[in-house]
Amino acid sequence: MGFTRFVAVGDSFTEGVGDPDPTRPNGLRGWADRVAEQLAAAHDGSGGEFTYANLAIRGRLLDEVIAEQVDAAVALEPDLITVYAGGNDLMRPTLDLDALIARYDAMLGELVATGATVVVFTAYDTGWAPVFRMLRGRIAIYNELLRAVAERHGALVCDFWRMRGYDDYRMWDTDRLHMSTLGHTRMAAQVLDVLGVDHDITTEVLAEAAAATRRQQRRQNAEWARTFLGPWVMRRVRGVSSGDGLTPRWPEPIAAADLRQRAFAAAGPDANVLTEAPRDTLGVRPV
Repeated sequence: MGFTRFVAVGDSFTEGVGDPDPTRPNGLRGWADRVAEQLAAAHDGSGGEFTYANLAIRGRLLDEVIAEQVDAAVALEPDLITVYAGGNDLMRPTLDLDALIARYDAMLGELVATGATVVVFTAYDTGWAPVFRMLRGRIAIYNELLRAVAERHGALVCDFWRMRGYDDYRMWDTDRLHMSTLGHTRMAAQVLDVLGVDHDITTEVLAEAAAATRRQQRRQNAEWARTFLGPWVMRRVRGVSSGDGLTPRWPEPIAAADLRQRAFAAAGPDANVLTEAPRDTLGVRPV
């Protein structure tokens, strides 16, 4: 299956938070850029130019994605759209899941009506992370409703909930909420597999993670709470979003081949090899 115009919409998941690259807008690369690079390579020699736009902004709720990104995405006339939305809604204290899915259903219908191939994502299984475990039941219901909506509209599903390996701290950034470079790399490979596109992303099996002592866990958990949890709570209290003041990374279609050239120039021939990340000061399994 070949694509020529790829547009990604959503929140921090799609913006690429957790996968830093200072040479790119907002200082991020992310799984969507990685997918675009691979699609550009697959398109080489097919005639014409492959383009990519990324409209995602961190912190966006579903309604904000709909209001700010859907019409803009449709206007770009893509033949491939990825959408991850609703994750921030799931973290709110109260939520009407049926109403959320009804709005998601309408959004997905609009995107599918363009004739583009549309890929949606389930939310990941938080059962292994004690601090987020309370959300597991809500997320499971959301995922089941989302799968039904996707099936009804004929959208492809990248089933994050069922993906293996994300119960490992190395797949997550130090904030324990966003994927790390490793996580984004593996997600890119999964999206390409869902699309049936050949790629050169190598997802090596990671060695067993070293266990932290209880003392290390307490220290690292306290540091995490001070560095990430506290500021997150304060933003909720003040009604401030982490995405306030930010603009989309690639609001206009760009030649995705340029992204691939930039990636290889920066990282060399191993740019798409998934390797073990070094342990950092917050590198324990999320709690």
